[in-house]
Amino acid sequence: MADPVTLAAVSIGSNLIGGISQKRAADRAAAAARSASEFNAQLIERDIDLLEKQRNIINANFLVQSAMARSDFERDVQGAVRAGFGFAGIDMSQGSPMAVLRTNARKFEYDQSVAEFNNQINNMQIADEQENSRLSAQLSRMEGGAQAASLRAQGTASLIKSIGASAQTAYNFNIGSRGGAE
Repeated sequence: MADPVTLAAVSIGSNLIGGISQKRAADRAAAAARSASEFNAQLIERDIDLLEKQRNIINANFLVQSAMARSDFERDVQGAVRAGFGFAGIDMSQGSPMAVLRTNARKFEYDQSVAEFNNQINNMQIADEQENSRLSAQLSRMEGGAQAASLRAQGTASLIKSIGASAQTAYNFNIGSRGGAE
């Protein structure tokens, strides 16, 4: 049969080694949790950049469509009105032809205002999505930090528990007292 002091020493040693091992594993898990949350945050932040590119494309498209609409309006709509009245021999400087041209211009300006308003709404929606992505990235980092802290605390608790168990074993076998085991 093995010596009780030897058994106690082995028990103390294995408790301490187990606690240290659990602490190291918890620290590695905490680092992995923080790394995963940072990776997720970076993916989310990538969306912010993509949304900015989308905004630039939408704005450029709006400018091109606006310029084309203005050109088409002047050439096709107003030009057709002028040509029609001019071909009919009607004086274009006053009366119905001018009223038609003005009405067409007001409708065109209204359509352009609606298009500009819709473009602004698109930009506001993109800005909102970007802010949501920023907050999601920040939350991901915070969650990773909290998870890492929790895992480190679990590791520390395991280490403290193993030290306590080792001390209890030592006390039970009177290891470290002057007389040794009785």
